[in-house]
Amino acid sequence: MTPQLRQAIKLLQFSNIEVNAFVEEELERNPLLERDDAPEPPVGERAALDQLEPRVSNIMDTADAARAETLPSDAGSPLDAVHAEEYDPGGAGDGAAPSGRIEGSGGSHSFEGDDRGIDDFAGESRSLRDHLGEQLRLNFTSHVDQMIGAHLIALLCPAGRLTADPAAIARAMGLPLERVEAVRARMMRFDPVGLFARDLKECLAAQLAERNRLDPAMQMLLDNLELLAKRENRRLMALCGVDAEDLADMIAEIRALDPKPAATWDTTPPQLVVPDLLMRHLPDGSWIIELNPETMPRVLVNERFYAKIAPAAKKDEKVFLTERLANANWLVRSLQQRAQTILKVAAEIIRQQDGFLRLGVAHLRPLILRDIAEAVELHESTVSRVTANKFIATPRGTFELKYFFTTAIHGTNGGDSHSAEAVRYRIRGLIDAEAPAEILSDDAIVAVLRKEGVDIARRTVAKYREALRIPNSVQRRRDKMAAA
Repeated sequence: MTPQLRQAIKLLQFSNIEVNAFVEEELERNPLLERDDAPEPPVGERAALDQLEPRVSNIMDTADAARAETLPSDAGSPLDAVHAEEYDPGGAGDGAAPSGRIEGSGGSHSFEGDDRGIDDFAGESRSLRDHLGEQLRLNFTSHVDQMIGAHLIALLCPAGRLTADPAAIARAMGLPLERVEAVRARMMRFDPVGLFARDLKECLAAQLAERNRLDPAMQMLLDNLELLAKRENRRLMALCGVDAEDLADMIAEIRALDPKPAATWDTTPPQLVVPDLLMRHLPDGSWIIELNPETMPRVLVNERFYAKIAPAAKKDEKVFLTERLANANWLVRSLQQRAQTILKVAAEIIRQQDGFLRLGVAHLRPLILRDIAEAVELHESTVSRVTANKFIATPRGTFELKYFFTTAIHGTNGGDSHSAEAVRYRIRGLIDAEAPAEILSDDAIVAVLRKEGVDIARRTVAKYREALRIPNSVQRRRDKMAAA
């Protein structure tokens, strides 16, 4: 493969952010490229992408010299060639479990209304150090204590642990160790609780103390965390003086704590997913899909500039201009071909997943890369690249294209197969509908699903339940009885 063709294959796999960054670099290094700042025509007046003619140079002598390094514009493009080193098999499209969807605000299982709440609108974010600094000023009036606290904040590691020995801190500041430890003990109760601890035991103990749950039995459990890691429950019951049920409750409390309280403090606001494709429902019941103009870079080849300076250029300058012209033509055609391929693949995915878009997750069909590749006459590796890092805005939310690929679970008695994602959705629905006195075991869920035509094993139900972070039936019964 030529370097340009290799880059074109990567361009197909790039997200819209990466594509725009690449185009910006090309605009800086290529004087024959310029941004197309013409206003975008209305949707109804915009020509279809497959009807657009590729922009080519009118300077035939130089374009011919460089055409061997450009991409052909016919359907059998080298972009669809088989390049095993670029293809990462084993993804969702090959039958693996999907990585999960990303839904935009307002995504729901109906097409009416906007169910966004006030929490969906991000407020001004503060760093953890600013948050702790404010608490420091409110909790300490002594300038010395504030100075100690500021020094402790500066020594926090990303997980929230104190990276230096308090004795070394006291010596460096010329203060008694007792005063440094007194300030640190108070700051361990700052929000989030458990910061400034020297180790995991101290971090968990601070959080339990805040909840008034640090009794002698719990302290003994913290003193023997290595036995907990080895699951030596019999020894722990003897040491803590509790029975099996009480120990299970204590372990559940430990697991509910945050071992790295600073790691969960997001100092940067979440990046908003900007969809590559926009989808709307037409009055006649069909769908319309188009590329999002905000994410599609638009560039032009400045042929007038080339025609003006090429005749008077020296030999080495002409070589440079020829190369720049070839690269500019290649980039314009590559972007156009990338857009056409994305639309082609997305349209087929939407056609095959029409039931999901109209009726919900329960109607998501089993789908793999091969199904789409055969339908659009592309190679599986090309479909894999197209669906990587690409998002589509639908009436049900914003999804990554790979979300629509899901494994098949066979139906009972030779019936229709079911999507693994739809089965997971059904399992969650069954568990959410449980009554406190009628908790479903994994075997009971298997029985319900088989009555509904899903041939599924108990271990598969357990795997899906754990992937959904749903506890087992024993823990759910305790939780629901306590809530009741």
